[in-house]
Amino acid sequence: MKLSFRWYGEEDPVKIEYIRQIPTMHSIVTAVYDVPVGEKWPVESIQKLKKTVEDNGLHFEVIESVPVHEDIKLGLPTREKYIENYKENIRNLGAAGVKVICYNFMPVFDWTRTQLDKVNEDGSTALVYYRDQLEKMDPLTGELSLPGWDSSYTKEGLAEIFEKYSKITDEDLWTNLGYFLGEIIPVAESAGVKMAIHPDDPPYPIFGLPRIITNEANLDRFLKLYDSEYNGLTFCTGSLGSGNFNDIPKMVGKFASMGRIHFMHIRNVKLLEDGSSFEETAHHSSYGSMDIVKIISALQSNGFDGYIRPDHGRMIWGETGRPGYGLFDRALGASYIAGIWEAVEKTTK
Repeated sequence: MKLSFRWYGEEDPVKIEYIRQIPTMHSIVTAVYDVPVGEKWPVESIQKLKKTVEDNGLHFEVIESVPVHEDIKLGLPTREKYIENYKENIRNLGAAGVKVICYNFMPVFDWTRTQLDKVNEDGSTALVYYRDQLEKMDPLTGELSLPGWDSSYTKEGLAEIFEKYSKITDEDLWTNLGYFLGEIIPVAESAGVKMAIHPDDPPYPIFGLPRIITNEANLDRFLKLYDSEYNGLTFCTGSLGSGNFNDIPKMVGKFASMGRIHFMHIRNVKLLEDGSSFEETAHHSSYGSMDIVKIISALQSNGFDGYIRPDHGRMIWGETGRPGYGLFDRALGASYIAGIWEAVEKTTK
């Protein structure tokens, strides 16, 4: 297992020199953030990022993420230009030593929460998704800005993209994803870079937009679109676990045994009674609905030796900054994951 930690570059309030102090930390997970979606990343920017990471004693092997342009998801004729740029990014990242690229195929919005600062009983704050709050939101008003919401769209531009997606069915999205994979996976194979799709978060439609990477059957279908070890998964326990229809330890064991999990995001969520609302919690199994020990046991027993990072954490001990991405709680999560991994490893030998 290679323990990793997401870092948003030099603008991140979390200092990279602090990340390296987390026991057993192996890799930084990062990206080039100042290039518009769909464009080529300058080689100089990639090399600068690599040098920063390696100068701090960590490995530069996982990118999260290279975003997919909406024209690719929509299957528009203009997608060809953006696919060619995507291929070039894969080649250049592979040449820089990157082993895994995380990406997603969620229309318009990345991961979505309805509140950034729900106060817990212990005084910490957490990200939450409450169905009743979402039902009151209108992304077309231009008045909201939450994590996962692309702020590059104007109010008019967002309305236009929603109109385009109104004509896209789930099957259309599957077709467009299959076309994309057919173009990029051969390039990834040549570059030695494993592509790892992130599941939809949450794993059901929002605002009428289609979402397809949501459950075990759809993960099976995805992997069959292009049957290659280079076409794999970022298995996010919190994203898939936000649907009470997903058996997370079972799914982890199944896809790990197939060698198709290239990157693990481990976090915990507490599922609420309405079946679609949830609260992010501390990583410890007793706080949420995910059994982290069972998840890690499933990884180990099926030969997983890839990258794991602690996903979203609470904001604790007065820390401020990017919600869900403070240092303190994610560092606790990393240590919790590493401790379970060691314990399971030693007791199963």
